[in-house]
Amino acid sequence: MRKLAAVFAGLVAVYVLLLAGLAFAMHQPPGVFGRVMSHVPDVAFYVLPFQTLWMEARAGHLRAGDPAPDFALTTLDRSRRVRLSELSGRPVVLVFGSYT
Repeated sequence: MRKLAAVFAGLVAVYVLLLAGLAFAMHQPPGVFGRVMSHVPDVAFYVLPFQTLWMEARAGHLRAGDPAPDFALTTLDRSRRVRLSELSGRPVVLVFGSYT
């Protein structure tokens, strides 16, 4: 019975360590997270709560009605950089996603 309890405790410890490592990786920049995920075996997607951890890690702090954080982007012709704060007072649409 003690052996079974020791094996169970060991499995729980490994599971907790995997969860902690995955949660830490999800809080890293996308490049780092991508490198970590490239080494995760497919079976892990069935064992670990990826969606729950991802939703918590990438939830952010903005709420409806909060002003968007300022950022700068280069124009398509690469002639200048435009800051979001420069467009204050004008209608601006921010689209997050892909059209591909």
